[in-house]
Amino acid sequence: MDILFSTKKVITFFVEPLGLILLLFVIGLYFLYKSSHVKAKFFLSLSLFLLLFFSYPPVPNSLIQSLEGKYSKYDYSYNNIEYIHVLGSGHYDNPAWPLSSQISSTSLKRTMEGISIFKKINKPNLKLIFTGFPGFGNQISNAEINAKIARIANISDNNLIINGNPKDTQEEATFAKSIIGDKPFILVTSVSHMTRAIELFTNMGMNPIAAPTEFKKSTKVEWLSAPSTGSIKKSKNIIHEFLGRIWAYIVK
Repeated sequence: MDILFSTKKVITFFVEPLGLILLLFVIGLYFLYKSSHVKAKFFLSLSLFLLLFFSYPPVPNSLIQSLEGKYSKYDYSYNNIEYIHVLGSGHYDNPAWPLSSQISSTSLKRTMEGISIFKKINKPNLKLIFTGFPGFGNQISNAEINAKIARIANISDNNLIINGNPKDTQEEATFAKSIIGDKPFILVTSVSHMTRAIELFTNMGMNPIAAPTEFKKSTKVEWLSAPSTGSIKKSKNIIHEFLGRIWAYIVK
């Protein structure tokens, strides 16, 4: 795993909600140990405030609108499609578990959306592309795990293109470009990730057609909602996408 990728992951962890909260909390404990009580109170209070802020449901529901509001589900109005590209996500490589427990919720939703579109278009020459590397501690790639789901849905290996090497969206786009070129194709990913993915693919001269999945925004804003771990996860996803766009701008 290259140094640039590892560095990006480390930096990302400490600026996303849980990593940032943990960092501030540790700094607060350090100042408490040094008997610098004013600084300790500041950092400990800030970490508690951010924990409550990011776990309060209306916060991520409001922020996520900027990511989810641009796209709706695929409408099947494009007929001359040869490729569907499903972007990778996480999984847990453990042969002692059933496949349903190895694949992450995000990865399963993307895969099922790709399979659904494939089945509805129903063209013999249609190719379903899966990309995604093994991830930390795994032997099997995410691309192969997702392809196993496609095989269960009776999609032939002749219609599958599997590449377990790309580690991020940029590398997935580079691989897809080598196969698809500038032909229109269907791009399947989480709706919160779609804006960044579309930007990366189009910047490479490709013509993706958005097929988003995993919508998370609540239809109602409950201002009296209690903090929840699900809201922290939503906040993490939102900040991850904004950081990803900043990173893409820096390295392009």
